[in-house]
Amino acid sequence: MMHDGKPAILLHACCAPCVTVPYRRLSENYRVDVFFYNPNIHPDPEYRFRHEEICRLGERWGFSVIPGEYEKELWFDMVKGLEHEPERGARCTVCFRMRLQKTAETAKERQYDGFTTTLTLSPLKNAGLINSIGREIGTQTGIPFIAGDFKKKDGFKQSMDISCSEDLYRQNYCGCIFSRKDDESS
Repeated sequence: MMHDGKPAILLHACCAPCVTVPYRRLSENYRVDVFFYNPNIHPDPEYRFRHEEICRLGERWGFSVIPGEYEKELWFDMVKGLEHEPERGARCTVCFRMRLQKTAETAKERQYDGFTTTLTLSPLKNAGLINSIGREIGTQTGIPFIAGDFKKKDGFKQSMDISCSEDLYRQNYCGCIFSRKDDESS
């Protein structure tokens, strides 16, 4: 599905600050819509607030936000037994796979030309692992995954600067309640 001569892609996003740099970089070559699918984000008010912030940024910057279902019970089932894994452990891998799978399925249903994610912007996330999962899912679904590492070229710093200038809410944890508990106990 081409828009103004550009292929259309679906960008999975977890929060407004993480949309900033990937959206700007990808918009040079693609028509970008944002997919908010994050059943890992808890508690419920945090989830709603992050969704509202992405929508607010979308209105300002002119991109569409497609909300995914808040399947928190499914997420808890999928990570059962991994609650005590450290951040960057097996729980994160399951979580990445779940969110990228749903993004690819949505991209296919809506006839996008590809999909990607903002997750590689974080210095706490393993871009190689995320890109590997994305490519695997892309092959399985027939929807190309656009690999990247958005933290490169000062991407994370730029996102912090843009977040300040746009007055965006910046959370202090990825959204996973188990990661937050680990952070609070340190």
